[in-house]
Amino acid sequence: MPNVRTDVAIIGAGPVGLFAVFECGMLRMKTVVVDALEAAGGQCSALYPEKPIFDIPAHPQIAAADLVALLEKQAAPFAPTMLLGRRVESLKQVEDGFELGTSAGDVIACKAVIIAAGAGAFGPNRPPLDHLPAFEATGAVRYMVARRDEFRGRRVVIAGGGDSAVDWALSLKDVAAKVVVVHRRDKFRCAPESAEQLKQAAARGEVELAIPYQLHALKGEGGKLSAVELATLKGEVRAVEADHLLAFFGLSMELGPIADWGLGIDMHHIRVEPSTCVTSIPGVHAIGDIATYPGKLKLILQGFSEAAMAAHAIHPRVFPGEALHFEYSTSKGVPVA
Repeated sequence: MPNVRTDVAIIGAGPVGLFAVFECGMLRMKTVVVDALEAAGGQCSALYPEKPIFDIPAHPQIAAADLVALLEKQAAPFAPTMLLGRRVESLKQVEDGFELGTSAGDVIACKAVIIAAGAGAFGPNRPPLDHLPAFEATGAVRYMVARRDEFRGRRVVIAGGGDSAVDWALSLKDVAAKVVVVHRRDKFRCAPESAEQLKQAAARGEVELAIPYQLHALKGEGGKLSAVELATLKGEVRAVEADHLLAFFGLSMELGPIADWGLGIDMHHIRVEPSTCVTSIPGVHAIGDIATYPGKLKLILQGFSEAAMAAHAIHPRVFPGEALHFEYSTSKGVPVA
């Protein structure tokens, strides 16, 4: 039996999913949001929380994390139920709507579904190290950074050679006690200017570059990290004292069970009708990067527009027979949840 009942279930807690909460709330529809990550924000939080975004209307420049925080604040009056750290495994049509099942065992009953899953469910590529779960559980090993102040005065080892690794090394060098960047070669897969900044920081002694090394082992007890062992391809091993390991080896992305729901998948995207964002299943809508149609642009601002269109298209399913008269928010304000 369903243990969660709502009007609309939103799959994905990225910026577009969060704005869908607001749009549904403005039409007096209750929402539940499900996301595989432990925190809201999607790729904005997982990949580039402190990077600026320049194409959000009325914000000439805004950090990704700040955008997510504002979207959460905007959605807060509608009190969405947030089911994080789990993914939707099943979709079943029932007489009065749908039932969703999650990897945590939740059963969600709803009248309609909005899929705002970006590129699908994603999670970090984990290094093959012994006892890794114990260090993950305490936060000693992490794959994303929410607030850099958490690392103030700490010894940090950063593994990886892409934008995330280099950007966080440059950011954390100003707050951490020590930053060591581990990479298998001296060429980084990031913006050239960022790579140059990292080399300059290393020359000034602000960061240490451990090249060519790769992760070998974690040292510590009870989930508390004391050192990270590094090894060369020749088998030479050295230990680096550390309180945290930040491993940036990219994310594995997949549609997962969504691909088996009969939604009309086109090259890992869901085909939708542009004016309502409805999929091949009436009552199931897709918005944001996961949705595709002729002329589609993969921009956050277009996802925001799709959220509004989907919410208005869903309203008759939640309130059958009730006329929906469009009103500007300046006229009606924000309804009480």
